[in-house]
Amino acid sequence: MDRKLLAQRGYRVRVSPRCDMNLLIVCSIVKLVVQVKLLPTPQQAAALEATLDAVNRAANLVAALAFQRRCFRNFDLRRHAYDQIKAEFALAAQAAQHVIKKVCDAYRTLHAHLAAGNLGRPGSRRRVKAVAKPVSFRPLAAQPYDDRCLSWQHEARTVSIWTIGGRLKGVAFTGSEEHLALLAAHRRGESDLVCRDGMWFLHATIEVPDVPAAAPEGFLGVDLGIANIATTSDGARRSGKGLNAVRHRHRRLRRRLQAKRTKSAKRLLKKRRRAEARFAAGTNHVIAKQIVTEAERTGRGIALEDLQGIRERVRLRKPQRVTLHAWSFHQLGSFISYKAARAGVAVIHVDPSYTSQQCSACGHVDRRNRPNQETFSCTSCGFAEHADVNAARNIASRGETGWAVSHAA
Repeated sequence: MDRKLLAQRGYRVRVSPRCDMNLLIVCSIVKLVVQVKLLPTPQQAAALEATLDAVNRAANLVAALAFQRRCFRNFDLRRHAYDQIKAEFALAAQAAQHVIKKVCDAYRTLHAHLAAGNLGRPGSRRRVKAVAKPVSFRPLAAQPYDDRCLSWQHEARTVSIWTIGGRLKGVAFTGSEEHLALLAAHRRGESDLVCRDGMWFLHATIEVPDVPAAAPEGFLGVDLGIANIATTSDGARRSGKGLNAVRHRHRRLRRRLQAKRTKSAKRLLKKRRRAEARFAAGTNHVIAKQIVTEAERTGRGIALEDLQGIRERVRLRKPQRVTLHAWSFHQLGSFISYKAARAGVAVIHVDPSYTSQQCSACGHVDRRNRPNQETFSCTSCGFAEHADVNAARNIASRGETGWAVSHAA
C-alpha cells in the first residue's frame, strides 16, 4: 500500500534500517488530547489575555477578507492578509500564519456543515443566516501554538510561550501524573491555548501507539440507550436514571434563572454552565472503562451500534426531542473506541436496524416482540428477556458475523 495513503488513514509509517528500503513497518497510533492547567502570575495572565484578544481581532479581519473575496484556501488567503495582520496587530510571523490557518479551518468546518445539511435546507432561515456574514471569533477564543511559539520544560513543569509583548518564560503548569507522563513521552504537533472561566489551559495532542488487537474470542455486545445508558450482552445494565435526573434538574434551574434576568441569576448561570456536560462526560468515562475492562478480561471484542444520523432519522413528539438531543451516545462510543485501542481490544460497529425487535434466540423479527420499553417476549418461540439485554445479544451476534466476513482469509 502507498505510504502516503497509509499516513492519511492515521498510521505512522517508517522504514526499517535493518531491511530492504521498500519494506514498510506500519504502526497504528491513537491520537489523544491532554489538558494541562497553566498557573500564570497576574502579569503573565494579562499578557496571555492581550495576546488572545489581538490574534482573534486579527482572525475576524482575515475572516472578513476571506468572505469578501470568496477566498478560503490557506495559501491564497495568505497573499491577501499576511502582511496586513502582521503589521497592524504586532503578530510574529508564525502567529500570523496560525491566524490565517485558523480562519481557513473555520470556513472548512462551516462548508462541511452546509454540505451535510446540518444548518438546514437551502433557503431556510438558519442556513441563510449562516452564509450571509463572515465567521467570527470571540475575544478569548483558543489559539494554536506550534513548537516555534511554545516550548515545554517538563522537569521544571514550565512552558515558554509567545505573546504580543514578548516571550513569556517560566509559566508554570500542572496536571495529573498520568497525563504529564504521556505529555512528556508522546506529544506531537500543535497545542491550543484556552481561556475558560478565568482559568488558562493548554490542550496538547499526543500520539500513543496502540496495542495490536488479538483475534477476539467472541464479542461483547453493547446496546446504547437513554433509559439504560449501556447494556451489555452479559446482562450488565448501566442505568441512565441518575444522569437523566441531573439533566432534568439542570434544565429546570436554567429555565428559572433565565426567567429572572437579574445580574445574580446571570452570574449563577455562568458559574454552572458546562456542569451538566462535565457530569455526563465523567459518567461516560466510567462506563466505557468498565466495558473495555470486561472485554479485555474475557478476551472478547466489543460490538457497538452504528448510530450515526439517528437524530435525523427518528421522529419524536416535542417533549421527547430535548432528551434525544441531550443523549451523548457518540461521546460514549468514542470513549469506548479509544480506550479499547489502547488496551488492544477489537471494536466493530454493526447495523442497529431491528436489534430491539429481533429475537436473539430464534431470529424472529416483529414489532410485537417488544410490548414496552423493558420487556421482550418473542411471539414465535416464547423467549423472554429484558429488551435491552436481548438487543445487546443481537449486536454481539452481528459483531461476530461482521468480524468473520471482514477478516476472512
